[in-house]
Amino acid sequence: MITIDNYLDSHYIHRSNWLRAAVLGANDGIISISSLAIGVAAASTAREPIILATVAGLVAGALSMAAGEYVSVSSQTDTEKADIERETHELKEMPEQELKILAQIYERRGLKKETAMQVAMEFTAKDALSAHIRDELGINEISQANPIQAALASGTAFTIGGVLPLLAILFAPLKGIEYWLYGFTIVFLIALGIIAAKTGGSSVKKAIIRITVWGTLAMGISAGVGYIFGVKL
Repeated sequence: MITIDNYLDSHYIHRSNWLRAAVLGANDGIISISSLAIGVAAASTAREPIILATVAGLVAGALSMAAGEYVSVSSQTDTEKADIERETHELKEMPEQELKILAQIYERRGLKKETAMQVAMEFTAKDALSAHIRDELGINEISQANPIQAALASGTAFTIGGVLPLLAILFAPLKGIEYWLYGFTIVFLIALGIIAAKTGGSSVKKAIIRITVWGTLAMGISAGVGYIFGVKL
C-alpha cells in the first residue's frame, strides 16, 4: 500500500542534502588530487615526490572538506534556529498579526482571501509555529541539513575520490604519468557523473559534460603551472 510518506520519500529532492555533499566531496577529491599530482609530475622525474604530495593533499583535503562543510552547515543551522526563536517570540507577542501574515502568504499563492484566512486559522490551531516555520520562513525537513552528516559525507567522499588518482600514481608507468593520470581521472569523473545523475534523477549527458570539462580545465592549468614554474626533482 502506497502512503503519502512513502510517496514523498521517493522524490529525488529528499536526497539533495547528502547527495550535494557527497558529489562535491568526491568531485573535489578526484580533481584536486589529480591536479596536484599532475602539477608535481610535470616538475618531477621521480615517483616519490608525486606520492608524497598526493598523500599530503589527500589528508589535508579530506579534513578541510569535512571541517568546511561542518562550519558552513552549522552556520546555516544557527541562522535557522535564530529565526525560529524570533518567530516563537512574535507568535506570543502579536498572534493576530502573525495570523494575518500567514493568510497573506496563502493568498499570494492563489487562494481566495476567505479561504486563505480559513487555512491559516486551521494551521494555527493545529501548530502555529510549524506553519510559520514552513510557510513564512521556508524551512522544512528537506532544506534542513545535519552538520555532522554533511561533514562525514563530504570528508568520506573526498577520501574515496582522492584515493582513485593515488592508485593510478602507484601503478601507472612513470614515463608520461601525467597523461595516464589525466586519462584515469576522466574515467573516474565520468563514472561519478553517471552515479550522481542516476541518484539525483538528472541528465547523465549534462552531468558528464559538466564534470569532465571543469576537471580538464583544472588539470590542464595545474600541469601548465608545473611545467612553467617547476624544478625537476
